Amino acid sequence: MSDDAIQAFWENAKVRANLNRLRAYTGPNAQESLCPPSWSFGANPEQADSLLGLVLDGTKTATASALRDYVDEELPSVGGLSIITDGAERPRVLIVTTRVREVPFGEVEAEHARREGEGDLSLDHWREVHREFFTETAALTGADPEVTDDLPVILEDFEVVWQP
Repeated sequence: MSDDAIQAFWENAKVRANLNRLRAYTGPNAQESLCPPSWSFGANPEQADSLLGLVLDGTKTATASALRDYVDEELPSVGGLSIITDGAERPRVLIVTTRVREVPFGEVEAEHARREGEGDLSLDHWREVHREFFTETAALTGADPEVTDDLPVILEDFEVVWQP
């Protein structure tokens, strides 16, 4: 999908989500001036669509990533906006990060697994699919693919700000 589609989504989202409500008094603010990053959940178009569906229906309100995957990327931060795309890279929803924590893989709790909304919502399922996912993503960055209980994981909670 083109940068134009992302920019058009952003222009619409910031008005619809009321992110520019003080503009008449203060001028543009930083939150509305820069288009947030756009990305999709998962490692392929099918996962992107499936996980996006969980976000759109309110089941998925959290995500996780291996710290080692943040090569030349900023970590998520509370208040950060993101445009989530589908498997065809079309912008579909604007989210805001509400909580960020770094914990070892072995200390991710069942409640976080439930908020991720995947599979049977269990911690066992979360560990199985994330062990596989983190192993796959390590190949993209050249990191050691081993996923141990000590692997630092970034846990992120989010809320939907706007969806068309």
